[in-house]
Amino acid sequence: MEIWIEKYRPERIEDMGGQQEAVRILKGFIDSGEMPHLIFAGPPGVGKTTAALCMAKEMIGENWKDHFLELNASNDRGIDIVREDIKDFARTMSITEGKFKIVFLDEADELTPDAQAALRRTMEVYFRNVRFIFSCNYSSGIIPPLQSRAVVIRFRRFEPEDMKNILKKIVTAEKMSLNDEILEAIAENASGDMRKAENILQSLYYVEKPQTRDVYEIAGNVEEKKLVPLLSNARHGNFDEASSIAMDLLVNGGYSAVDVVKGLHSLIIREHSSVILKRESIIALSDVESRLVQGGSDKIQLDYLVARLCKIFTENS
Repeated sequence: MEIWIEKYRPERIEDMGGQQEAVRILKGFIDSGEMPHLIFAGPPGVGKTTAALCMAKEMIGENWKDHFLELNASNDRGIDIVREDIKDFARTMSITEGKFKIVFLDEADELTPDAQAALRRTMEVYFRNVRFIFSCNYSSGIIPPLQSRAVVIRFRRFEPEDMKNILKKIVTAEKMSLNDEILEAIAENASGDMRKAENILQSLYYVEKPQTRDVYEIAGNVEEKKLVPLLSNARHGNFDEASSIAMDLLVNGGYSAVDVVKGLHSLIIREHSSVILKRESIIALSDVESRLVQGGSDKIQLDYLVARLCKIFTENS
């Protein structure tokens, strides 16, 4: 079985969807045949690794694999990786005339400060031989001396429409039959993470006559229509009924309290209610999630949340 995130990974920078600004800048480097050191900053699943691979293929050419070193800094965090693997790779020139090598450091913000500091000199001394691409969730995780030696390219979460356009191409290629409602559910559950969206879509490929509820099951999220009665009863102050629905999701539905909290957050954000109701509800949700992360009881915290929501809606109706 071929993994779709690899099967449908773009080969050229201009084929990347959903990152128009980043693509425009990187395309300029490719067209000029030159590039500085780069920092790709953004959340998971938005194309940072894909962009690095495209840059290597287009900048270096057919021998790119021999001139491309990919390391995951979350596994090799210490200064030894800089002194040994990276320095050994950087000190030799490319065998292709006029070309340079590329070092891609994924999750570079996980490198220790000492390891990052050791990279400064390597970047300067071997600039003719090698270019560095650092990938991280937040550029603030990269020490200022490295940031000043590189150009920061920011990758943003995919917009639902961009995500659906990419998914439609895969659906056509795989001869799947999915309606727009299912694609919208995938985009919603993926939260801007294209890798997650493609994994959900591939899982649906093996489901006979897939439906929207299957998307939520695969993603491990609570289907919205299961939360509507809970919120509706809380809005009318019906604590017992709302609490019963919440406990049913917990006990019989197999969901965690965090799943319920996240689902309610998504539902409340999209509702056409007053700013005060949204504000107070989200404060209540964040309080409960914080307690759950610290080890609070799922049942007690969900009952507390239902009670808070009943009070908020009653007092502000």
